Amino acid sequence: HVVTYAGTRIGRAVIVHSGTCLGVDGFGYTLVDGEHAKMPQVGRCVIEDGVEIGANTAIDRGSLGDTRVGAGSKIDNLVHLAHNVRIGARSLLAAMVGIAGSTRIGEGVWLGGQVGVRNQVEIGDGVRVAVQAGVSKDIPAGETVSGSPARSHRDALRRDASVGRIPSISKRLAAVEKEIQRLGGRE
Repeated sequence: HVVTYAGTRIGRAVIVHSGTCLGVDGFGYTLVDGEHAKMPQVGRCVIEDGVEIGANTAIDRGSLGDTRVGAGSKIDNLVHLAHNVRIGARSLLAAMVGIAGSTRIGEGVWLGGQVGVRNQVEIGDGVRVAVQAGVSKDIPAGETVSGSPARSHRDALRRDASVGRIPSISKRLAAVEKEIQRLGGRE
């Protein structure tokens, strides 16, 4: 129950689980006379040695160049790699990761479950992206990010802590406004 389309190249010692499609046409359309016309997808899907791909994953072929998964990378179930994505060696992609077209992922990168990555982003070597993060811009090597939009994990934790204080701040502000109104009524 694995489908490999023409132009797919699979290295040695690769494990591909059931329901996976490799070399699928990418989502490429252009408007012609007001109608969506499919753009030819003529690149390849290249899976290097030692890769494992989980069930029901889809990896598109490149539109012109290659979509490539680097040696030793491990991809969980229900992951989608769009056309021209490049994944560096020994990277880990957890379930339900979605990576848009022409994105470059470095070596040894970890993407937690449900991470979404915008098209044409570059993620450096050794980056860690926490679960459910939304990556909308480049991330330098070695960073750990979280949140949506993804930012430094430390900054995201600070923001989340601040959001948790909003109800108490709102109560205090309402009390201050009430006191100002009360004092204003004396004049």
